[in-house]
Amino acid sequence: MLMNLRKAALPIILLLLISLSLSACSNKSVETENKQVVEQQDKEEEKGIQSISTEDLKEKLNDNSWVIVDTRINDAYNGWKLEGVKRGGHIEGAVDFSANWLSTEVENKDAILSEAINAKGIDPSKNIVLYDANGEDALKVAEYLKDKGYENLYNYNVKEWTEDESLPMEIYENYKLIVPASIVKDILDGKTPETFEDSTQIKIVEASWGEEDTSYANGHVPTSFHINTDWIEPPPAWMLADDATLTEFALNNGFTKDDTVIVTGEAQMAAYRVATALRYIGVKDVRVLNGGLGAWISAGYDVETESHKPTPVTDFGAKIPVNPDLIDTIEELKVSLTKPNEFILVDNRTWEEHIGKSSGYSYHDLKGRIPGSVFGYAGKTDSNSLDYYRNIDNTMRNADEILAMWKEYGIDTNRHLSFMCGSGWRAAEVLYYAQVMGLENTSLYSDGWIGWSNNPENPVETGEPAN
Repeated sequence: MLMNLRKAALPIILLLLISLSLSACSNKSVETENKQVVEQQDKEEEKGIQSISTEDLKEKLNDNSWVIVDTRINDAYNGWKLEGVKRGGHIEGAVDFSANWLSTEVENKDAILSEAINAKGIDPSKNIVLYDANGEDALKVAEYLKDKGYENLYNYNVKEWTEDESLPMEIYENYKLIVPASIVKDILDGKTPETFEDSTQIKIVEASWGEEDTSYANGHVPTSFHINTDWIEPPPAWMLADDATLTEFALNNGFTKDDTVIVTGEAQMAAYRVATALRYIGVKDVRVLNGGLGAWISAGYDVETESHKPTPVTDFGAKIPVNPDLIDTIEELKVSLTKPNEFILVDNRTWEEHIGKSSGYSYHDLKGRIPGSVFGYAGKTDSNSLDYYRNIDNTMRNADEILAMWKEYGIDTNRHLSFMCGSGWRAAEVLYYAQVMGLENTSLYSDGWIGWSNNPENPVETGEPAN
């Protein structure tokens, strides 16, 4: 009888022990969470910043006296689910000012940041809500703004917002086309990040002009192999190669139509140029590391100097080019320019190039623009820059600001947009950004101004446009 009682009591005792253990764990979890909340509040108080609740923030969305600022890395703003958020993208109506920009070392840094603040309407007379997902980024930006005289600063954890499906968020339709460094690192670590679930063969490449010792050998994303841009646009003309040459390039470098390729590089325009060529050829999924090699290093990841070589293939899997409409030829361009109600040629060169004061290139002397082209911004100084399309850390500028630039010169996104520059590098990057934003009715006039002006029979305009 006593033995039976002991047997009956044993399960009850075990349940009590488990219950006590779970209760202790739960209490510890609550204690830890409460401690983190208190620590966060202490940090906010130290920085002179107040917390704001989700309910209060909802009421401020359409209040012009409030500005909501996403302080996370640019990729999170675009749409990637980083740092444990349930939904990617940004709070509807929020502008971006990444804490990452504050640690970027460039010439005229403070002037560039001040210009960004003004462009985004982050005015000291308004109430500024700074949000992040890690409890650190917003405080960094708050400290920066306080030093500039800002007082009405509020802090918010965007994780709370993303967990409520009824709250509005914005996401770029094709955000996956430009990839954050952390996602590339996950791939190298054997993980399967979001949007890569159907990728069976992922290849990471480094694109730059010249042989390996020019850039690649100095350090690159681990496992990546080198692509010399001369292979897709041979000298001395540096125009996009013919289809036979591009086919040979694809086979020699082991590319097939079913690949997923991430293009990286120190010079971002080279990466976008190669990525666009790969898409034209017909590689299924081609993406670019947002911010280039600088973003990889800024994230704290190591580079390697070991040289990797691709394994050639004998069959691409389709006839090249698979996507011919991505690239406009001169003949196609001439036809399209006769249909201004349907088509716009966007000139992504400097203003000096557009009006004919500069050719933009040391190896090309002819100046001017293609009649009918519309100024679409590029860099502020020379043909090697794209300041108007990039943040200070070389990531993609937010879509609203790009669209505002285009609107200024009458670039209507309801029409087909063909992007051009001198020879395709700058315009390839802008084309990618347009498609990230969801503008699919777009293409690249790859030969650009150089290809057009090399034929003396093609008409040319100079001076400021009439309209």
